[in-house]
Amino acid sequence: MRLDWKVVGSAMAGFLLISYVLCVVYDLLLGSRMYRAWVDLLPGFHWLSLSSFVLGLFEAVGYGIFFGLVFAPLYNFFLVKVWKHEGRQQVSGARSVVAVRSTSGRGKP
Repeated sequence: MRLDWKVVGSAMAGFLLISYVLCVVYDLLLGSRMYRAWVDLLPGFHWLSLSSFVLGLFEAVGYGIFFGLVFAPLYNFFLVKVWKHEGRQQVSGARSVVAVRSTSGRGKP
């Protein structure tokens, strides 16, 4: 099955957004030092102001969309060109086999 970059990017953006918020809440509640990873990964992020938090939200979504833009075409390329496999043909073929089997038994005693 081929991947759509919009779906992959949206899923990854959601994942990174949830991870970012959970890490910030965890750091605020338990005084951990997980925020250092966000400082290194998100340009312009500083611990912690409202503008920096919002900037981190936008950057997390941006990284997720970027992941979808890069990963989905690479996956589709390797699926078709390297592994010589077209996912859509296999799915439609499987449906036609099921349809033939379900109708072939009708009308026979």
